[in-house]
Amino acid sequence: MIDTGETPGGVRLRPPQHRVDRRAVLWWGCRVGTVVVVLLLALALAAWWFTSAREVLLLLLLPVGVLGAGYAVVMPWWRYRVHRWETTDSAVYTASGWVSREWRVAPMSRIQTVDTARGPLQRVFGLSTVTVTTASAAGPLSIDGLDHEVASDLAERLTMTTQAVPGDAT
Repeated sequence: MIDTGETPGGVRLRPPQHRVDRRAVLWWGCRVGTVVVVLLLALALAAWWFTSAREVLLLLLLPVGVLGAGYAVVMPWWRYRVHRWETTDSAVYTASGWVSREWRVAPMSRIQTVDTARGPLQRVFGLSTVTVTTASAAGPLSIDGLDHEVASDLAERLTMTTQAVPGDAT
């Protein structure tokens, strides 16, 4: 059982409250859909090019297409249901995962950098990713699928908060 009381450092252990933006479902679906289409085109071109293996390659098109389409429909909604984030004056909380779930807490005193990123497809959907780098061997915390304005405000707020928190982030 997880203790949900205050820890000595003032970080309250609990699941994060905020969901990512609903447009993230479309973004994740388009990303997976693009990979599936490229894979199907590669199989079709290979079937056209390698006549000796044409039948096998053409037979692979159907299961790859069906499984890929199913994944492109299910995964984004599942991810939207699981992925959460929250910030407080003392920590950044994230929850993510597909099959295995990961819940991370980064105290403000451990944050080294706060970055935002917007790929081409994210710009189409008005989304951004906020990456919080900490002095942790587990690597950075990433919050994918935030509204661009929310991400900008979050990055600014985290930067201001981490500057006000004593400690050297190591």
